Amino acid sequence: MIPAIPLNASTLKDEAITKLQSKTAHIGIIGLGYVGLPLALLFIEEGFRVTGFDIDTNKVDVLASSRSYMCRIPETEIALARDRGFQATADFAHLGEMDAIVICVPTPLNEYREPDLSYVTATVSAIAPQVRRGQLIILESTTYPGTTEEIVLPLLERGNQLHLRASHDEQESRDVFFLAFSPEREDPGNNTVARRDIPKVVGGTDRFASEIATALYGAIFRRTVQVSSTTVAEMTKLLENIYRCVNIALVNELKLLCLQMGIDIWEVIGAAATKPFGFQAFYPGPGLGGHCIPVDPFYLAWKAREYDFATRFIELAGEVNAAMPYHVVDSVAEALNVRRKAMTGSRILVLGVSYKKDIDDLRESPAITIIEALQKRGALVSYNDPYFPKIGKGRKYNLEMECVPLDHLNRYDCVLIVSDHSEYDYAKLVSEAQLVVDTRNATDGIHSTNVVRC
Repeated sequence: MIPAIPLNASTLKDEAITKLQSKTAHIGIIGLGYVGLPLALLFIEEGFRVTGFDIDTNKVDVLASSRSYMCRIPETEIALARDRGFQATADFAHLGEMDAIVICVPTPLNEYREPDLSYVTATVSAIAPQVRRGQLIILESTTYPGTTEEIVLPLLERGNQLHLRASHDEQESRDVFFLAFSPEREDPGNNTVARRDIPKVVGGTDRFASEIATALYGAIFRRTVQVSSTTVAEMTKLLENIYRCVNIALVNELKLLCLQMGIDIWEVIGAAATKPFGFQAFYPGPGLGGHCIPVDPFYLAWKAREYDFATRFIELAGEVNAAMPYHVVDSVAEALNVRRKAMTGSRILVLGVSYKKDIDDLRESPAITIIEALQKRGALVSYNDPYFPKIGKGRKYNLEMECVPLDHLNRYDCVLIVSDHSEYDYAKLVSEAQLVVDTRNATDGIHSTNVVRC
């Protein structure tokens, strides 16, 4: 008789990797937003069984009818995924059936600009009772270093019914699950880099977890980068986005100086970008948007206070960028004033409300702050954006506005370009509008006295 192979953490790890390599593993994705849904589709393309989980039943219903709620994901892609077995559900009771669970839920800031991990903790609390031996759980939500091991791990260990523990290297016990962190690297609107060509950073709570997570992502990404711990992986994501935040703050501040000096900052950046080394071009704008860049610096600054460390440089960059929407509003007021018009009662059309061009994403969009600030100063604000037929209620706003058509532009006292969508005809816009305030250099090359760049 052949002796049975003892079942311990090492053999559980080997079994998990074998399932992933043979693509027989069942993958669960929690949170079917801008990160989770594209990730689910990548796994489906590679032949995995995938179930998507989301508390938003509207998203579940849309996917069940093979429709899409993201402009960059066509309905044909959803329909093909459905044909290949992709399912979406709001019933978290099926989590125990998954071999690997990837958490892709929001991690916003609260009203005090402190981390709001309520979505993460609620999700982990729903997973915990169903955790089973050998299951892999990965957090992808952007957060501060330590979240995976200080928040997620204890919740999973305390809440599971089998008294399982996270694996530790060389552990002989079979009563384990595997836990890792892998930062998402989605870039909405970027059509030059395929999703699978973006290297995937992975860090586990131990070597076994790292190896399984690497096998999972290695099945759908061309390159994986394994780091030594979950905290390194968490900090990697923050560094990537704080790097951008700081450089955007620098160029925003230089823009303000150049406006005072009568220098075209866009021409300066274009000239500097010809240098083949030591320079990367960043561009000014009306403020930061998206989930990551406006949020991540504050996550790290908050965590740093635990170590009695002041992240002065990072916080200053955040302050510079956070002030930009108000600079835009002041610029509109000044441009109107030059034309002997008061802000109060002026009709202003905001052109583009997404946080950057050619996407349907309102998260942390500076357009929302700008609209609210204009309204507080008495302006009559309308907007146009081909990606948003209406603006309703969000976590931090309640505008209840509907998109207006792009006609009779001369009836507005000011047309304010906030998101420079490609489908706008800027030459036509300038020729018809009384005043154009341009925050994106969208009117570059169009010479007119009714254009103000800010």
